[in-house]
Amino acid sequence: MVKLFGIKNCDKCRAAIKWLSARDIEHEFVDIRETPLSDEQLELWQDALGWEAVVNKRSTTWKTLNEAECSDLTPAKSRELILANPTLMKRPVITVADAVYHGFSEASYSDIFN
Repeated sequence: MVKLFGIKNCDKCRAAIKWLSARDIEHEFVDIRETPLSDEQLELWQDALGWEAVVNKRSTTWKTLNEAECSDLTPAKSRELILANPTLMKRPVITVADAVYHGFSEASYSDIFN
């Protein structure tokens, strides 16, 4: 089963859901604001994708953080920030079997689901 993690009002998440639905790919959407992530889950994603790839430093939320929160990031500190501020996660994250991917583009999804 494909699981797509993100937030409802994210354009990339909506595009990913639309792409999957148009191809009749069964999936479950998990809104990370309504169903918070666990530290263990984030750690698995960091291991699979690289911890820096999971943090969205271009997000509005990132821009509101103070200098102390943004400086000297580590994998553990980035997980702590994402758990406290789910919109810091680069979206969407999808899991397919044991594989983890992030972001959305038609080309990347075509490769994943081909």
